[in-house]
Amino acid sequence: MRLTIAAIGRMKAGPERDLAARYLERLAKSGAPLGLDYAGLVEQPESRLGTVPERKRDEAARLTGPLPDKTGLVVLDETGKILSSETFAEELARLRDEGLRDLALLIGGPDGIDPDLRGQARLVLSLGRMTWPHQIARILLAEQLYRATTILAGHPYHRV
Repeated sequence: MRLTIAAIGRMKAGPERDLAARYLERLAKSGAPLGLDYAGLVEQPESRLGTVPERKRDEAARLTGPLPDKTGLVVLDETGKILSSETFAEELARLRDEGLRDLALLIGGPDGIDPDLRGQARLVLSLGRMTWPHQIARILLAEQLYRATTILAGHPYHRV
């Protein structure tokens, strides 16, 4: 299963981008033997439309536009499920084992995710009840994707 992260906003050069890149490089190496291939990052600019609903719809189209047809969606949203790392790994394995070819993990803009897009998601995931800056959310997601591959591989990176 090919994994793509699609996000509204661009990370500037700096330690946050470097840390996210480090985890994504690890994901690319550790995921491939498990059938979890990191396909890359798609960054889209924030919408400049006038109202929040218009911006959410515009950003939803930007997030999903470049994705292959029939891509499964995981939406990061504060209203989503809070999963343990083990359960997140199990969810990724389940989607892979169902034969899903492409999975995109979506990070919306400052206004959040369009409700229609949220409704299309295979999983709505929360990184906790606190609000995180987008840069930190990307780092957390990248690390958890890498951690999921180590859990599935039985690697000691994840200790309980």
